[in-house]
Formats: sequence, C-alpha cells, structure tokens
Amino acid sequence: MPAATRKKATADQLLAAAVGAVPGGGERPGQQAMVAAIDRAIRDREHLLVQAGTGTGKSLAYLTPSLLVDGPVVVSTATLALQNQLVEHDLPRLAEAVEPVLGRRPTFAVLKGRHHYLCLAKMEHADEEQPTDTLFDDAPRATQWLGEAGKLGKQIQRLHAWSEKTTTGDRDELDPGVDETAWRQVSMPARDCVGAQKCPYGAECFAEASRARAREADIVVTNHSLLAVDMLADRHIVPPHKLLVIDEAHELADRVSSAAQAELTPEAIERSSRRAKPFIPPATAEQLAEAADALTVGLADHPAGRLTSGLPDLLRQAVTLLEAGTRAGLTAIGDIKGDDPDPVRKQQAKTALSDLSDTAQRLLEESDFDVAWVEKSDLGNGRRALVVAPLSVAGTLAQGLYADRTVVATSATLTLGGRFDTVARSLGLPAAAPAVPSARSAVAETAAPGSLTADAPPTAGDGWTSLDVGSPFDYPKQGILYVAAHLPRPMASGLPDAAGEELLKLVEAIGGRTLGLFSSRKAATQAAELLRARTDLPILLQGEEALPLLVRKFREVKESCLFGVMSLWQGVDVPGEACQLVVIDRLPFPRPDEPLAAARSAAVDAAGGSGFASVSVPIAAIRLAQGVGRLIRSKGDKGVVAVLDSRLETARGYGAFLRKSLPPFWYTTKPEVALGALQRLGKS
Repeated sequence: MPAATRKKATADQLLAAAVGAVPGGGERPGQQAMVAAIDRAIRDREHLLVQAGTGTGKSLAYLTPSLLVDGPVVVSTATLALQNQLVEHDLPRLAEAVEPVLGRRPTFAVLKGRHHYLCLAKMEHADEEQPTDTLFDDAPRATQWLGEAGKLGKQIQRLHAWSEKTTTGDRDELDPGVDETAWRQVSMPARDCVGAQKCPYGAECFAEASRARAREADIVVTNHSLLAVDMLADRHIVPPHKLLVIDEAHELADRVSSAAQAELTPEAIERSSRRAKPFIPPATAEQLAEAADALTVGLADHPAGRLTSGLPDLLRQAVTLLEAGTRAGLTAIGDIKGDDPDPVRKQQAKTALSDLSDTAQRLLEESDFDVAWVEKSDLGNGRRALVVAPLSVAGTLAQGLYADRTVVATSATLTLGGRFDTVARSLGLPAAAPAVPSARSAVAETAAPGSLTADAPPTAGDGWTSLDVGSPFDYPKQGILYVAAHLPRPMASGLPDAAGEELLKLVEAIGGRTLGLFSSRKAATQAAELLRARTDLPILLQGEEALPLLVRKFREVKESCLFGVMSLWQGVDVPGEACQLVVIDRLPFPRPDEPLAAARSAAVDAAGGSGFASVSVPIAAIRLAQGVGRLIRSKGDKGVVAVLDSRLETARGYGAFLRKSLPPFWYTTKPEVALGALQRLGKS
C-alpha cells in the first residue's frame, strides 16, 4: 500500500468510520483499548496477546489498525465460520466505510490451500482416474462402487462444465457442491504439484492466481492449518508481510500439531504403490505390497494406544520394509524434468513415496521429541493407523512464527487462572514479566469502571505484551454459574444416575431451551434417552441429523434441547431465549487414552513437575471456558450454566483455577437458587 496513495488517517478515525457503518454500532471501551494496543504494537514492533470477550467487536478492532500497515496484513482464523464472516460481511462493509477517511478503497483476498482450487492438469485426466481411496478389492466394496460410479461420473461431468466458466476455480463457489471423492479427482494437494514452470497449465493455474491476488491485497484472510503448513515450509506460501493477526489463537498450537503429525496405513501404502507403479520396477512394487501386508498384521497384533517402549517387533519390521521400498522407488523415479511426458502424475507418485519414506524414517528414529501410537477407529470402518506427532510445538512456534513480523494473537480465551502465561508458553513465547504501568494505553486509562479487568495494563515480557479488554456483557447480572456440589464425584463413563436426575430437574424447570455439552457420546445419548422417556420436550441429539440442521431446529423451536459432544462446545452461537440453560456433565479433562496429552503429561512428571497441573488442567480450562461461553452471546441474554461435576467446587487447587478461567458469572452451589432462576426464566 504505497504511502502516497492514502490520506493521513489514524486508527481511531478508521474505527469511528467502521463502527458508524455497523447497524446499531456504538463506542465500546474494550474495542477502543484493543485498537490502541494493536496500533502501539505495530509501531513498537512488539508482539501482543489480547483477550477480548464475546461482544467486544474484536474483528473491527484488529482490522482497522491493520489498514495503516504498508504491504499485506495476514489474518488467520481457526474456523470456516469466522473466515466467511470476515470475507463476506466485515471486510466489504469496512472497505466501503473507511474509503473517505483513507482516501482509497482497501482490498482483501482469501488464501486457501492449493487443494481448495480446481487443477486443470488433474481435470484433463479426471475421467480416467479411479478413486483409489474408496475402491478396494473386496467384493462388498466393489459392488458398492458399481452403484456409485454413475453418481461420480455425473459429478465429474458437472465439474468439467464448471471448469469452462469459473474465473477462480474455488470449490466454495461450486453450487451445488460435489463430494470429496469427486473433488479429489480434480484438485491437487500442494506436495503433489510440479509447479507452474513445469505444468502445462501453469499459466492458467487457479491456485497460482489466488496467490497473486493475495500478494496485491491489503488484507489477506487465511486459516490456521495453512498458516501451520507455511511455517513448516519455511514460510513460502503466505505472501511476505509485516503484521500477522491470529484470531481464535487458542486453537493455533493444536493446528500446528496436526500439520506436523504423520501416519502410516496399509491403504495409503497401497494407493501410493498403485500411483507409482508406472514409474518403478515390478520388484519395488512387490516390496511395497509386502510392507502394506506387514503393517496390516502389525496393527492387528497391537492394541490401540501410545507406544511407550518403542516400536513393537512386527511394526518395526513393517516400517523397515516400507522405508527400504520407498527409498528404492524414489531412486527409480529420479528427478522430474520439464520434458517428462507426464510430469504431473510422476510428481504425484514421487510425493506419495517421499511422504511415506519420511514418516517411516521418523518412526524408526524413535526421537524423544516425538510421540507414536496405534490408532483404531471406533466408527466401525476398520481403519487402523500408526501415527507419529511432535511432543510439543512450542519450539516450532518460537522459531517459525515471530521472526520478521509483528504478531497479534487474540481470542475470548487466552487467560487461564487469570494469567496469560500458560497460553503464551504454548504459543512459543516466554512467561510474562511483571506488569509495566507505562505500557497502559490512553483508552485503558479513561475507560469506564468495570470495562477492563484487573489485567488491563498490558504486561511486558521478552518482546511481547498482553491485554485483557474484558467483555461488554454484565456477567454477574446476566448469568449464574451453578455447580452441583452435592453430586458424587463422576467415576464411570457415561451419565451417572444422580447427574441424570439433576439434569432432568434443571431442564423441566425452564421447559427446554437447553444446550447439553457432554464429555462422551455415551453420556449424550443416555441424557437424550432419559429426557425423551420422561418429558415431552423435543430432544435433538448430535449425530442423528446434520449438525447445521440440528442447530437451526434448536434456534427455531424454543422448547427444544440440543445434546452433543466436543464440537458443540465451540461451534454453536444461539443468542436469545432458545438457549438459556447450558449443562456440562463433567470437567473436560483429556481422556487417559489421548496419546499426545498423556505423553506430554508424562514428560512433565519425568522432569519433576506435575503433568496433571501443567497439561490436563490447562486443556480442561480452555475447553470449559469455550463451553461456558455458549450461554451469553448478546447483551440481552440471560441464563444459567450448570456444571454437574462437583470437582469444580470441591477440588483443592484446580477447582478455583478453573473457575477463575471462566467469565465472572454470579456463582452458587445451591440447587434451589438455580432452579428458581430457571423457573422465572421459563415463565418470561
């Protein structure tokens, strides 16, 4: 953004223009404090963590100062919903509102993974390719495929027609859409791509065009998964930039862990072998088939769970066979030259073998910095995998996230126990130093009492500051946090009888209007069965219908209840009377069989610390805060959060820590108080 093309404007002026364009928009002290802190962080080139509660208006708070930065500013989000909100609503309205102030109309672009775009090179051969990831040699599956071939063929034909008229190749613009099997036939993962120079369609590539648009835009919106891949690829994907804004920052470390995770499955080896078959000797193909068979046997012989003593013999033999076979295959394929008759398919074959080879070597190294486990699906599809993931990604983030750019990380849940330290460490930052009063922004100094928390003065660490702008909601007046301290401590899986009876009383008191967040599918199902048997209320259970449809019914039918598991803890936004009771069956600690959490906890224990306190409690705190946050979504909302786990009150040490990580609801352990409030709400 050349300086000569824009008027001199301040972040405050841009915010005022942006807020004025929002229907019903008005001044929010927390939003103003956030703008001032980001503006200062940009000037001082200092990283910033901002906790901004629901209703703060944090999107405008980080977008407006971003418009004063030379060159692209990258905004990364964790969820598709927020990405769409930014691109379809916030940014178009902001661009129009600030044009008179800025002297130009800001531009924006979306940056997605290469596989989100139509690949013309793959499109050319789409009719010839088998969907090898869904077609197996067993008879029932083959019979099923015969019934599906017509549907796939029609989808490919529609993709052909769409390819001739689309100007972006973006899958999200295809309406109606196609299923994953069809899309994989016409899209290209980044590692399979030969590059524009070697591809016959390089000059027309939709993915390359999207990257070119991103390089020219003022604001580039991407997602945490692509940001993670960019870091692991030495930052060659996202355009160069001076400011990175990470929204929903509490999700970033998990997305980086996922990006750095790898797995081996017999099906993946078989697919790679078929893909490489035209380019490798028959003996090498046979070697890969033997490795797939050996892995099948090894996975069947070992139960699901973490491998704490290295690879068992059968799995080690399988991985060793695979490493040798992939190495031979890669040697046979060799380099891909510009005059290769089929460079695209050759690159796909090479990438597939290279990925398997890298994963096999990583597993054989048995590094102390990796965690390996056997994974077996409980969905009845028979899927089995040997998985490896980093023990921690804090070092990766410390090295790859902060260099040569200012990072602003924001979320509604960045403080745990009232402090930023835990989340900061997970993001690769050092622990915070004591508060520095001189770092306080002018807005924070003059904000109305109660608009900022006691954490309001930003704290300074080694190159970063933090700010908690609180929330515009009056939590003590709008909501009650009720902990059923009289219930027995939950022990067995599922929903205990006493907790079920408590749930029934609470739901009957308000007459529905309940979002039930459960720790397991078994508990959610038992709760649904109980209420269906003993009430006439409409009970919606996750898994019985598509989630968007269930949420819509929950929003529209006032007396309904929606019960589900972890994806509901973050993904539901239902303001108003439809959701006035949020019930959480137990504290969301990671399960003992979650391999990464268990390994990280064991590592802390081995170092003389408390793995439970350092790993399990922070995980539970973030999950619990996200779940509790489903209740108050607007200034007019009222209701009760009921936690049916007595440990939130009775557990010494972590109970108070978890409560301090939650919004400041009016707190009670008396059932008659909660029931009375719900009855009054039910009559309103």
